[in-house]
This record gives sequence, C-alpha cells and structure tokens, in this order.
Amino acid sequence: MTGETRTPPASAAGTARMPVETPFAIAGWSGAISRDTVWNEHSHPFHELLWNERGVSTAVVGRRVWTVTPVLGLWMPAGTPHSGSAIAGTRCHADYLGFGGMPSILQAPVAVEITPLLRLLLERLADTGLSAGSRAVTGAMVLDVLTPSARELLVHLPVSDLLRPIVDAVRSDPGDQRTLVDWASRLAVSDRTITRAFNAETGTSFGRWVAAVRAQHAIELLGRGRGIEVVAEEVGYRSASAFSAAFRRTTGLTPGAFRAR
Repeated sequence: MTGETRTPPASAAGTARMPVETPFAIAGWSGAISRDTVWNEHSHPFHELLWNERGVSTAVVGRRVWTVTPVLGLWMPAGTPHSGSAIAGTRCHADYLGFGGMPSILQAPVAVEITPLLRLLLERLADTGLSAGSRAVTGAMVLDVLTPSARELLVHLPVSDLLRPIVDAVRSDPGDQRTLVDWASRLAVSDRTITRAFNAETGTSFGRWVAAVRAQHAIELLGRGRGIEVVAEEVGYRSASAFSAAFRRTTGLTPGAFRAR
C-alpha cells in the first residue's frame, strides 16, 4: 500500500504568543488513517492537542521528534511550525483550543499524559450538542488537568558534522550494535569527545539517546502488530526480556502493556 502526503496551510495569528482568542475549546479534527501518511510542515492560529485513539504517530518541531500514542499526547502552541506522520491503522485526534494566558508549562511543545479523565473531557467537547456554557466549563477543565509527562517519547536530533554519521546510522537501523568506543574509533576521536557532543546537543548521553531512538522505533513496530520478540531483535536487544526492561525504563510500560493500551 502506498503512502500519502498532505500539506496543510501554514497559519499564524500574528505570533505564536498571540493565538486566536475564543471563549471555549474548539472541537477539533479526528480521522482514521488508512495508509501511512505524512503531513508537511504547517502551523495553526490556535493551540493544538494531538493524541491518538489508537495507533502511533509522530510530530516534528525543528530537530525534536515526539511519538504520540493513545496514552501520550503532545501540546502544540499556536503558530508553532511542525510536521508529522502516522502509520496505517492509526486514529488521530487534534483538539484545537484558543485560550489566552497559557500556563508556563504550555508555552512550548510538551508531551502530556492522556489520562482517562482528560480523554472523557475531550470526548465531551466533541459533542456538537453541548451548550456554550458547558463547552466553556469543559474546555477550562481540559487546561486544568493537562499534565506534562515525565516520560515523553522525545528524540533530539544532533546537527553537528561529528554526530551526523551516528544519527544517520542509528535512525536507519536502531539495531546497530556499535558502542560509544566503536564510534570513537570509527570517527577518530575520543569517546569523551562524543559524550560531550551528545550532552551539548541533546541534553543526554549517547546510551540514553540510542535507547530513545530504539523505543520510538519499537513503538511504531508494535503499532503495526509485530510480535514482541521480533521487535526486540529488530531494535537491537538480545532477548525479549532485555528489550522489555529497556522499553519499560524509557516508556514506563512493558511492551505488552503498551500494546494492550
């Protein structure tokens, strides 16, 4: 099945700090993705909450790549240029909000927990028969319960010439077994040089960065229905148990629990 590319408009309400003002949340868009789909870079004049009823998608802002799932959404402030993708079988949701005076935690893109309560509130906003007063109250409650996730599935992509070979290799093959020492020898630098570069460009270590790339790839494969042992091997773990332990450290869930959700 061939993929699909969409190009939404790039909209801005003056600046990202001056979104369209509305007295309530705007019931957003939802859609079932029948084939792998890519959205080219675009922006909205209002704030956006991305989440999935099922399946896996990604959102990209600059050099940051987030994974969006049924339990982990992404808050996107108004006017923020972003692109994205979703695998076939995903049901995506994008709820638009025009509130001003955002809390400081919502002034930049941030992963948020899609809790049962938040999901119920968002589903209530989708009710076209909801009165204006109820919609305003429900929308305010949505903002009140939005909680940044402590385990966001985020990968920062380094841009330096030094790290680009590592980034290209690991993202094209997350099962790449080369260690920090191997890469230092390959690039003719010290392992401490690579460590410093990763910390400076991504805020994390080489090992944790590789684990995050593997987790994102594993989530996509699990979303496509691959078996846990197959996924473990493809993303570079010697056993399903080792993969499960690493996956849980990164996501807070076992692969089986993630699939169940």
